[in-house]
Amino acid sequence: MNKTNLYKGCLEPIVMQLLRENNRMYGYEITQKVKELTKGELQITEGALYPLLHRLEAGGILESEMENIGNRIRKYYSLTKAGKKQVQHNLDEVKTFLQTLNLIINPKPA
Repeated sequence: MNKTNLYKGCLEPIVMQLLRENNRMYGYEITQKVKELTKGELQITEGALYPLLHRLEAGGILESEMENIGNRIRKYYSLTKAGKKQVQHNLDEVKTFLQTLNLIINPKPA
């Protein structure tokens, strides 16, 4: 099984948690932080990340600001007030899912 399929549904809470911890980040920075934290096990592609960032921004969960860095423009994302409330809800859903999955992977003898 391709592990990418395993974490696709967790991409939103991963990104939102990183933004909560770091206040604001740009796309490439998010991909590198995930790679670093997971010792290369999870690698988020731009094709998965940017549609998510744009969807969350359109939904009022994220806001962005452009910043000129040298001769490049970098788009930084941060959580809105609504996004800050949503983070904990997303994390709680992931924790519940992991607990449920654990019931199947490590069943207790009857």
